[in-house]
Amino acid sequence: MPEETIPVPDGASVAQVTDLLTARHPDLEKVLTRCSFLLDEVAVRDVSAPASGAMLDVLPPFAGG
Repeated sequence: MPEETIPVPDGASVAQVTDLLTARHPDLEKVLTRCSFLLDEVAVRDVSAPASGAMLDVLPPFAGG
């Protein structure tokens, strides 16, 4: 699934959004812990960053370097 829109509570963090995704798609739990995230096209290092009202891109882990 390349794109999904989900309702996110006001003030929700990136971590809380990943919890919502895991609740909808339990098979994603393992991979989400290894993903990188972009909020409105800016890299996120702290998953406690607020995500509500932003576009959150989930980037899967990549091989190589």
